[in-house]
Amino acid sequence: MPTDHDQVLLLRLAGPLQSWGDQSTFNRRETRPEPTKSGVLGLLAAAEGRRREAPLDDLHGLTMGVRVDQPGTLLRDYHTVSDYRGVPLRQAGVNARGEQKPTSPKKYTHITQRFYLQDAVFVVAVAGPDALIDSLAAALRRPAFPLALGRRSCVPTQPILLGLRTGSVLEVLQQETWQAGPAARAAFQRRAGEPARIDLAVTIDAQDGDDVINDVPESFDPRSRRFSSRRVRHLWVSAPTGFSDPDPTTDQGHDPFALLGW
Repeated sequence: MPTDHDQVLLLRLAGPLQSWGDQSTFNRRETRPEPTKSGVLGLLAAAEGRRREAPLDDLHGLTMGVRVDQPGTLLRDYHTVSDYRGVPLRQAGVNARGEQKPTSPKKYTHITQRFYLQDAVFVVAVAGPDALIDSLAAALRRPAFPLALGRRSCVPTQPILLGLRTGSVLEVLQQETWQAGPAARAAFQRRAGEPARIDLAVTIDAQDGDDVINDVPESFDPRSRRFSSRRVRHLWVSAPTGFSDPDPTTDQGHDPFALLGW
């Protein structure tokens, strides 16, 4: 677990599309509503230039927190695949000559569904030993491999690295300015004015957390991908909005419909 001397690496994960799968396989690839630990550690490992077979022991001790600054909307990408020649599709298995076998019974159309988050923005805090955090920050400034938001097709927008902070993960997420995009900020202004602070959902690693997520990567090796679980706590924080001239008299109160955008 982190100590009082640990640094916090602060990331902004935003892009047209994101997809953070944890248990999806085969023809249906779903996404969680926020970044997974495997996805974030995979992004950091890619920045450092680690191969998929490389050990991840030093990254396992990192503590992570995710703040939802802009939840985005869910997109379903519906695919149908067929052979233009009208012949049956091939299966993954091969024959003695190394050729793919035809599907049996014959299948002419293959259907897949993939889910993405559109226009989402997350602030991710990762805490760990100073030397490791410094190394990860340097790697993010000049990544060895292309970075992605869960899938290779999901390219992040800049900036990714917000910088280094001190304090606990929760404290850092409470103090960082709201990172939502211009359209989301304008919609919020029309609905609530320009308050100095905004309530945002947060998920943080916690040994006494009341929820369990199976997304801690033990290995990214394609031949033996393995994951373990972690305990997390879900809560809300009040973060600064960053408006140039916030109205301190604005009182949002309790709005149960705020998350629905009503």
